[in-house]
Amino acid sequence: MLLPIFLTGLYYLLPSTLQHFRLIQFLPQISAYVALGIWCASNVHPLKRLGWSFRNLGFGIKWGGITGMLLGAFNTIVILWGVPGIGGDIEFLNETPHAHMPTWVMVPWGIFVIALGVELNFRGFLLGRLAIVSCHWLREYPTYALNAGRILAVGVSALVFAFDPFMVTTFRHLHWIAVWDGLIWGWIVVRTNNLLTVIVAHAVEVMILYSCIKFALN
Repeated sequence: MLLPIFLTGLYYLLPSTLQHFRLIQFLPQISAYVALGIWCASNVHPLKRLGWSFRNLGFGIKWGGITGMLLGAFNTIVILWGVPGIGGDIEFLNETPHAHMPTWVMVPWGIFVIALGVELNFRGFLLGRLAIVSCHWLREYPTYALNAGRILAVGVSALVFAFDPFMVTTFRHLHWIAVWDGLIWGWIVVRTNNLLTVIVAHAVEVMILYSCIKFALN
């Protein structure tokens, strides 16, 4: 669990010449998925423990869809009007790997697969383990201390998500949007223990962002 966090921090200590290598940018994510795979192989009913349950499918689709549409609309406004309004560049989005993929590949299939993998990693595994560790450390303290531990876990997972090396190098100054996305998605998981909600929310939001920005820039 700690290795992806350590590698994310270590990346920013490397010389800029090394930071440009894609393999180095992906090392934190690769290590996270390896850790997730080992954890799944070592536990009974791992998906259920990560918050994945089809019994909550209706709830996840409903509230995930609503959350995704709200965040998608808000972040579209921020990117297309807010950032240019303060002199920020968004034209570089035409050069991202996502922009170079055919639209029919990205919407909906590619985006859904990305959302599925990212949420299993950051909200299901990383946030879940951080919350368990924080609650274990604070188990002898009052309830408000346990809640503070969960809030800390949400904050750390959101920052690791937003400052993932690939995220930062691909989306540059726009990676800050992932901070509030990560906080909202993390809060939802902690409150509901329903990973499907944030998978749907992530997918819906990115589909809206991808479609609107691609249309606007082209």
